Amino acid sequence: MQPLADHDIRASFINCSKGEARRIALPRNLSELPWEDLDFLGWRDPGAPDRGYVVAERDGKLTGVTLRVPQGGPRSMAKSTMCSLCLTSHPGSGVSLLAARRVGPAGREGNTVGAYMCADLACSLYVRGKKVPQMAMRYKETLGVEERVARMLANLDDFLGKVRRGETPAA
Repeated sequence: MQPLADHDIRASFINCSKGEARRIALPRNLSELPWEDLDFLGWRDPGAPDRGYVVAERDGKLTGVTLRVPQGGPRSMAKSTMCSLCLTSHPGSGVSLLAARRVGPAGREGNTVGAYMCADLACSLYVRGKKVPQMAMRYKETLGVEERVARMLANLDDFLGKVRRGETPAA
């Protein structure tokens, strides 16, 4: 991914108002991010841990979505959960259900699309082996890194398409 400027990031959001996009807390270290290892920019707001953001290139332009963590109880550290984007398994709270408000009238009515994602939104780093999940390991796969990246991006594209189109996710 090419390095992004803050104004490009803010202009990319499709499921919030321009005013909300101006108030989003961007990562503090944008210039220091490992851009060459990122396929999309994902981060959690340290000041509001129930909020996350994803910005990806889709159909030749940037598409950003705001995400929320639905309220829920603590998760067991004995269980592991798999991210639906990069297929990395994490213990307990390493994967979160993140919900994005749909675009358009459906979103204004409160409809959302959710997916289980790496809680830190560092899927690109997990796929490349640059980051290792705590107390869990990636399943041994026969796919190479480029194929795993392509699968992750296809899963992300599917999620972003559902946010944009307001489709109901498959069961």
